[in-house]
Amino acid sequence: DLIVATELYRFVAPFPDDSKSRELVLQLLEHTPAPFSREQFQPGHITCTGLVLHPFDDSFVLVYHRRLDRWLLPGGHVEEQDGEIWDTARREVLEETGARLAPQDSPILVGIDVHGIPPGRREPFHLHHDLIFALQSTSAEVAPTEEVRKVVWCSPNDWERFDLPDSVRSCARRALQIRQRQTR
Repeated sequence: DLIVATELYRFVAPFPDDSKSRELVLQLLEHTPAPFSREQFQPGHITCTGLVLHPFDDSFVLVYHRRLDRWLLPGGHVEEQDGEIWDTARREVLEETGARLAPQDSPILVGIDVHGIPPGRREPFHLHHDLIFALQSTSAEVAPTEEVRKVVWCSPNDWERFDLPDSVRSCARRALQIRQRQTR
């Protein structure tokens, strides 16, 4: 919990627009007994997502989420074997896309998005307190897996076509800006 809280406090300085979601995640950490458990429905639980940057251009990976019937970033629930919070994002990306990821000691948190998940699969409506980490791919190769049937690279010109939520667009802008600054 301390590592997550530290990441959240570091995050708010560069991205103050996400302060409401940041506060919700901090309250979840402070006031719920199992904030990382997928059985924690009131008010929800922490999930992690990977915004995987293409190695050569300004695009990132999207997966088609069957249950929600839309294109989103790859991500999911925290598992016991995940050593650090960003390991959840890395594991989910690998499981869903097969992307080859560059080693990173601590990927940059580029977004926090608290959003509702509709009831289904014996789960009530609940909130995902999603932490979105920028990851770098070392190859343009991605492929559907057992978990996801469609995987694509998405550039800013494709955002309307894939009907991306504003939260994904904001995270992508941030990740691409950070990468541009790092490569100068």
